[in-house]
Amino acid sequence: MAANANRRSTVKRGSSKDRQAKQNISPMLMQWRFLTVLFSVFLVFFALATRAAYIQVIEPDVLIQQGDNRTIRVRDNPSYRGLITDRHGEQLAVSVPSKAIWADPKVVNAYDSETDTTEPLDERRFQALAKVLGRDVESLYKKVSNPKRRFVYIQRQVTPAMAKYVEELAIPGVYLRNESKRYYPTGEVSAHVIGFTNVDDKGIEGIEKLYNDWLTGTPDKRKIRRDAKGRQVEIIEQQEGEKAGDLTLTIDQRIQALAYREIKEATLYYKAASASVVVVDVHTGEILAIANTPSYNPNNRKTVSNHRLRNRAITDAFEPGSSLKPLAVLAALEYGTAQTDTIIDTSPGWMRLGGSRVEDPRNYGKLSLQEIIKKSSNMGTSKLALSVDKNFLMDIYYNMGLMSDTGTNMVGESNGIFHERSRWSEHELSSLSFGYNISVTTIQLARMYATIANGGVKMPLSIIKSDEQALELPERVISPVNAQAIIEMMESVTQEGGSGIKARVPGYRVAGKTGTSRKAVAGGYGEEYVNIFAGIAPVSDPQIAVVVLINEPGGDLYHSGDTAAPTFSAIMSGTLQMLNVPPDDDSTIANMFVGGPDDVQ
Repeated sequence: MAANANRRSTVKRGSSKDRQAKQNISPMLMQWRFLTVLFSVFLVFFALATRAAYIQVIEPDVLIQQGDNRTIRVRDNPSYRGLITDRHGEQLAVSVPSKAIWADPKVVNAYDSETDTTEPLDERRFQALAKVLGRDVESLYKKVSNPKRRFVYIQRQVTPAMAKYVEELAIPGVYLRNESKRYYPTGEVSAHVIGFTNVDDKGIEGIEKLYNDWLTGTPDKRKIRRDAKGRQVEIIEQQEGEKAGDLTLTIDQRIQALAYREIKEATLYYKAASASVVVVDVHTGEILAIANTPSYNPNNRKTVSNHRLRNRAITDAFEPGSSLKPLAVLAALEYGTAQTDTIIDTSPGWMRLGGSRVEDPRNYGKLSLQEIIKKSSNMGTSKLALSVDKNFLMDIYYNMGLMSDTGTNMVGESNGIFHERSRWSEHELSSLSFGYNISVTTIQLARMYATIANGGVKMPLSIIKSDEQALELPERVISPVNAQAIIEMMESVTQEGGSGIKARVPGYRVAGKTGTSRKAVAGGYGEEYVNIFAGIAPVSDPQIAVVVLINEPGGDLYHSGDTAAPTFSAIMSGTLQMLNVPPDDDSTIANMFVGGPDDVQ
């Protein structure tokens, strides 16, 4: 029993040792695991601290930028294009507030990026939208079909009523934004001068294009911070924009409307292909009116043909015919081969130059310089031109501005057509004297007559009213004595027996010249005509120069004395009255009476 007791005691002591050994081992295992977990936690916090330090200390801008991208927005205040007005402040082009309809395809289609699927569109509302816009609903679906796009225009420059209706439709993803639309109060009357802008409010024709930078302003900008609900909470920065500049034209809209009305009536009455008119203040070179037919409505250009957009008065060159004959007389006076009382023998009414024939409608016999212009004698001007040195004659044409721009810098202005040669035949010089072998524009011819009316001082023409000095300075090109002499000679054209008697203006002395030229075709000249009347008034104190062109009259009347001359009379009469130009002295008008024009060029 004692032995058993000893064994039990030994076993108990052994178990106690084992338990003690286990107890000694267990804390070591727990400590290792604890250290492992602690180290892992430390690594995590160290990584987080390192990342936080990296973001906030080393590269803080990235986080700031991401935050700013979510909260900062730049807002533009509306900026409207500058006004264009006439010389009296009459508005010719204004910008009015408008709306644009745009859509966010992602919102419209309810795009789910996780499943890459879209929910069906609200067809009923889209059909209503298509109906009010006058569009096919399928075309609208196509515009918003790509959910990966975030912005697409549905329609620009819609009316306020249409914008309000779209807003009330409340289509998810379809919004309105502010913009401006150009409006032209005078419509087709001043269309070729003013031009127009495109849907982005950028000038693409006329004055709108020429002065696009000046008329375009820079909007005010505000950088703001907004909260999660889109509300403005802070104005960070404000930047003041540049205000758009306004333009004042030299155009007098009263005269412009008169001129357009008269040439439009003439175009219809004489069944002409087109017509142009230019009205110039002879002392300043300011253009008071410039109009063409056919014209167009710049407020609605959906069905406008391209040929209607052309400003024919500055782009289309034509052979001026007899309207250029005063230059041949001027050249002879300036060169000294003729005096105001010189007599030219035009018998037998024709002559042959270099195998070509130059002739008058009949044999006028001996003619004074005044009679040469009055009867529009080809023989008379040819003999005068051939009496002058060729280089001197060319200089007269150049100095009168017939081979250069007029100074307006208008879009599309032509310099005319003139083929300079080192050698000229006598027939070519003869043809030049009565307006062939050279093509000019209506506005160039107007400048020439304005130069004569201004006592021989050539002024650059202008379309913008400005106090700044023009790049081209006034230049004397002919003597004042000869300029006055040629004016008095041209006055006979509107008197008894003259070719332009229908150009007379009651109460005023008028000087001018008709021009009826045949249009060139392949291999020669066709049966179509250009009718011109260019003139100045009043003769006692010249103020206004007017040039009227009737292109291809289609009726029985095809001489300029029957078409362009009466149109000139109506325009000149109205212009003088609107400008309050006093009539000539009664004694100088008493000798004027109505007579029939000769059938001459």
